[in-house]
Amino acid sequence: MQAFVDESRRGDTYLLAAAVVELPNLSRLRTRVRGLLLPGQREVHFRRENTARRKFVLARLAEFGARVDIYRTDCRANEERARQKCLIRLVDDLLDVEGRRLVLDTRDERNKHDLLTIRTALGKRARDSHLLYEHADSAWEPLLWIADMVVGCYGLGGDWARRTAPMIGSVQRLD
Repeated sequence: MQAFVDESRRGDTYLLAAAVVELPNLSRLRTRVRGLLLPGQREVHFRRENTARRKFVLARLAEFGARVDIYRTDCRANEERARQKCLIRLVDDLLDVEGRRLVLDTRDERNKHDLLTIRTALGKRARDSHLLYEHADSAWEPLLWIADMVVGCYGLGGDWARRTAPMIGSVQRLD
């Protein structure tokens, strides 16, 4: 099991999304998602897609069997703290299913917060878990696009959340 993670913020709610992929499906799903690129596009990104394109991409992701787990919490006091709270829970959930890899969309200088949080969450289990974790630029990892598109649309609510429903594995409310 591998997880590809992106985030979104909607008002006072912080959303961390993990596209969860089983190893045998990794290459096939990556190829299919990369096939969604338009000529000249480097990545599929929620904020850069118009309404019709978002609907099309969501429908295709659902057809591909994409699964996204969402972690949500209040972020009024501190967005970074909210992220780390969600990340701790995600790491615990990955360990429960013997996850092997965690890829987070890079946040440049803020990556250090994630790395510290992951190390802390792993604690004494780090060596036994065999969990590899890293940050990647979303332009180079198409599976990050799944988390981005699903969490972006889910966060809008209404019809957008309905469209993401077939892909949502779970929603963990951490408030």
